[in-house]
Amino acid sequence: MDDRPGENSGSAAWLWTTGQVRAALETGDLGLILRTYRSATGTSQRRIAESLGYDPTYISMIETGRRTVADVRTRLRIARHLGIPPRVLGISDPDDADFAVMLQFGESTIRLAVLARQAGHAVTAVNELWPLVSRLEARVADGPLEPDVLPLLCRARAELGVSLGYILPDERLTSAARWTGRALRLAERLDRPDLLVHALRVHGNELRKLGRTAAAMARLGDCLQLTPAGERGPLLIQLARAVGDSGDPALFDQLVVAASQSVEDGPAHQLAGRHAVYEVRLRGLLRTARAGLAADLLDEQTPVATSVPPQWRAILDVTVGEVLIVRGERDAARSTFDRALRTAREYRLPHQVQRVVAATRDRLDDVHEVAVSELNRLTTVLSGQTISA
Repeated sequence: MDDRPGENSGSAAWLWTTGQVRAALETGDLGLILRTYRSATGTSQRRIAESLGYDPTYISMIETGRRTVADVRTRLRIARHLGIPPRVLGISDPDDADFAVMLQFGESTIRLAVLARQAGHAVTAVNELWPLVSRLEARVADGPLEPDVLPLLCRARAELGVSLGYILPDERLTSAARWTGRALRLAERLDRPDLLVHALRVHGNELRKLGRTAAAMARLGDCLQLTPAGERGPLLIQLARAVGDSGDPALFDQLVVAASQSVEDGPAHQLAGRHAVYEVRLRGLLRTARAGLAADLLDEQTPVATSVPPQWRAILDVTVGEVLIVRGERDAARSTFDRALRTAREYRLPHQVQRVVAATRDRLDDVHEVAVSELNRLTTVLSGQTISA
């Protein structure tokens, strides 16, 4: 779907996102709706009359209340042209009722997809989200457009992108970033700060995975400005990871301290957050050329990984393996990478396999060979899933 304004209002979703337009739709007053539509689009009475096949004076009379349109076919024709639900103009439409049911289940679909992804089943999340996103995209493109559709589509796009980011290999991660980017463009038009914050955060993280570190830091920095202080923990973790990749040790240290404090001040059950801070600190120390400090941290603290999502176990194992290689502990590194590969195989995490491939190249030939073989197998398996964008 193209989010830019268009000539045909049925595909111009942005027209129906302002408070003024929503208020007009809620009245069900055809004259007011027509006037609001023309004001939002800059369309003349003559232009809309020609599009509908009517005389301009007919449109003028409807807008001023001198003409009441009782004919169902005429009201349906106008509703479809404006891209609004027929029920807004008092018309029953079986397709409309069917879509309303789908909207109710759409919220549940997204919630269940998030739970599935967090539990390590990102493929399941994608296969649940894809039909929902496809239908929402088609609805927005063709109309009519209910007020709840765009926020739901924004969240579905974002979650689809995040889930794809777990299961796509590096060379296909642009698809994940494309979906989170589309969520961000829509969120910017919706006047919903919560959606904007979420979209900025997930898109920034997907850009980081693509290696677009500066763009990632910009998105995450914008998100930080909009996020209340007490809710910044997950965001600070992601921003610290991006800054670590950029090689800025001072800013990295500052962000890691802030992230750690935010997580410690949060709910006691946030084990995954503490686990993430530890992994980010280890990886960031390596990326900012402080391998010795990373080795020291590994000696000082070894977090319990059994109670965190499997993808986080794999992420940490790969990072620990990288530190062990730097320390020259090849056998310990081999064992840690093997464990990461087993987790990645079970939960279909090609990006983590690619990290093992990169970390073991010219260092641990046996592990490298196994990782390359596993990557080829996973890529083949996932290419048969409904995950293309």
